[in-house]
Amino acid sequence: MRVEGLDHVALTVRDVARSVAWYTEVLGLERRFAEVWGDFPAVVGAGTTALALFPSSVPDPAPPPGRDTISARHIAFRVAGPMFAEARRELEEKGLAPVFQDHTASHSLYVRDPDGHEVEITTYDVDG
Repeated sequence: MRVEGLDHVALTVRDVARSVAWYTEVLGLERRFAEVWGDFPAVVGAGTTALALFPSSVPDPAPPPGRDTISARHIAFRVAGPMFAEARRELEEKGLAPVFQDHTASHSLYVRDPDGHEVEITTYDVDG
């Protein structure tokens, strides 16, 4: 087998419409397949990668687990070097207080979506 790449990540969310709005407005992802699936799942994506947003099966779901639980820790989206500074500015303007980390080979910004999922914006264009 040889896979082509990551297709999508499935996330459980409290409010599908709110999450669609956040991912489209904050990250600029586009809505996909609404005419086929509607909101189950609601799919948003960029390029060949997407998120499938599923509603929680209970009214008050537990928050995403911490590092003491086996789970996906965060979702990372890659941007080209010049877009990294723009992403930081936009996140700050939206009041999201991105946390910057220098990983030597890459630079990353971390924010939380409305359900507490950690979202990373990363670039490998770190020279200059």
